[in-house]
Amino acid sequence: MLFRAITGADLNQVTGFPVDDPVGSIDADRYLNELGQGMYRPEWTWIAEHDQRVVGRALWWGQASSAHPIALDCLHLAASVTDRAAVAAALLTAGLRAFAAQGAPKPPLYNLTLPNGWRDEPSVSAAVAWRRSAALAAGLTAEVERLQLEWTPAVGMPDSRGRLVFTEASDEEFLHVFQRIAEGSLDGQTRRNLAVKGPETTAREEMDFYLSCPGDRAWWRLAHTSDGTLAGLAIPSATPYNRNVGYLGVVPELRGRGYIDDVLAEITRFHAEQGAELVTATTDTTNVPMAAAFARAGYRTAQIRLRYSAPES
Repeated sequence: MLFRAITGADLNQVTGFPVDDPVGSIDADRYLNELGQGMYRPEWTWIAEHDQRVVGRALWWGQASSAHPIALDCLHLAASVTDRAAVAAALLTAGLRAFAAQGAPKPPLYNLTLPNGWRDEPSVSAAVAWRRSAALAAGLTAEVERLQLEWTPAVGMPDSRGRLVFTEASDEEFLHVFQRIAEGSLDGQTRRNLAVKGPETTAREEMDFYLSCPGDRAWWRLAHTSDGTLAGLAIPSATPYNRNVGYLGVVPELRGRGYIDDVLAEITRFHAEQGAELVTATTDTTNVPMAAAFARAGYRTAQIRLRYSAPES
C-alpha cells in the first residue's frame, strides 16, 4: 500500500471516489471549487494506492491564506479495504508526518460531521467506529463532541433585557477579558489548554485564533453592566462560508444571572442587522449551560461534530 499526496493526474480518481458510507463526504463540485480558492490543495490531499488504484482519500482543508492545513474534512476508504481502521491510520499518519516535516506547528485536527441521533443509526455508528480508531492510532487522541448550531431570521430575534452596554476596546483589554473568562470555563479545549499552558497563553492563543478568522476585528465588543462593571465579551465572527457567533462569555463573578443571553442576543442582532441569513455556532455537548442559552435564543442543532486533535503539550 502506497500513501502519498496527489498530483494532477490523480484528480479524477479523487473527485470520482465512490462513497459507500453515510458520513464525512465532500462532493466533487465543492472540492474543485475550494481547490481553486486554495482551501484544498494537492499537497493537502492524500491517497492510499494499491495496485495503481486509489483505495482511500484524506482531504485536509485550510483557509486560502493558511500556510498549513487546519483540519481533515473527509476520510474515505473503498469497500474492498478489509481493515479500514488500520489503512486509514496509516494514511493519516503519513499525511501528518509530511505536514510536520513541512513546518506545521501542530497536527491539523479531524472534524467528523454527523447527523443528529447518529448513535441510533447502525450504518453511521459503524462508519464512525473505524474512523475513530484511525484518528486515535494516528495520535489525535483528544476527543470532543460538539453541537453545530444555526440561527435564521425566520425564528425571530432572541430576547435581550437590555442590561448590558457594549463598547469597543483595545487588544490589551480584550486579552485581559479572554483570560478572565477562561477561568472556570466548561469548554473542553479551553480547560485542556489551561491545564497545560496556563491562563495567559490560553487567552493569547484564543484571541489570536479569532483575529485570524474572516470576521472583522472592529466587530468585537466588551460588555458592561449599567454601573460600568465588566460583564464579559461578545466577538461576532465569520467562517469562509457564513457569519458565526465566534466567542462569548461572562466573567466568573457574574455567571448564573442570565447575562449570557444578553451577550448572545447582541451577537445575533449584530449579524442580523448586517443582513446575515444564517448565523452558525458551536458548543461542546458537555457545556450544558451554553447549549441551553443557544436553545433559548432560537438556535437549532443542525449537526453533530466529533473533533479529534493532538493533545496539548
